[in-house]
Amino acid sequence: MDWTSLLLSLRLAGWTVVILLPVAIFVGRFLAYRSFAAKGLVEALVMLPLVLPPTVIGFYLLLGFGARSPIGQAWVAVFGAQLVFTFQGLLLASVIFNLPFAIQPAQRGFEAIPLQVREAAACCGMSPMRSLWKVELPLAWPGLLTAMVLTFAHTLGEFGIVLMVGGSIPGKTKTIAISIYDKVQGFDMAGAGTMSAVLLAISLGTITLTFWLSARLGKRLS
Repeated sequence: MDWTSLLLSLRLAGWTVVILLPVAIFVGRFLAYRSFAAKGLVEALVMLPLVLPPTVIGFYLLLGFGARSPIGQAWVAVFGAQLVFTFQGLLLASVIFNLPFAIQPAQRGFEAIPLQVREAAACCGMSPMRSLWKVELPLAWPGLLTAMVLTFAHTLGEFGIVLMVGGSIPGKTKTIAISIYDKVQGFDMAGAGTMSAVLLAISLGTITLTFWLSARLGKRLS
């Protein structure tokens, strides 16, 4: 069992969820409530990682984060190190390819809130931020919870983009998915089977816990 790769994957998934939670709230809410000319294009761009092959996304991210790119050069100027093949670069790539898994469920959660509820909050003198905190988030939490679970589980299992942007550096960018692949390449089926079972258990446990919490909270709110 490659515990180092597992812990790195859990760390990557955890930080991805932390970063994307506020993004999902504000972008999902904006797309749910606003209508504008380019809305369809924006939603298509958000959903693009779902249909593009991971290696294609990884290729473009590799070019975008490379030492010759503006982002890569700015990163080197500020931090004195390259962005690709580092945990920071891997995290940034993880945030980008998980955008649809975070934003779309959050958007659907906000869309499910009746317009009359938001209008009533405004009539009571609530500011938009207070309405978000006191009224909308308690009603949209199923979508937000789904977004965070999908983001966490998808990050644990991602392979192509992680390999393209981070490589396979033990302790730095070698995630559990890459470690399983390396075990299979080395004909260590027992090791690959053990890690696959652990990953399956974590994913299944996370989703089961989410359904259980949804049921418990739903009973309290009803």
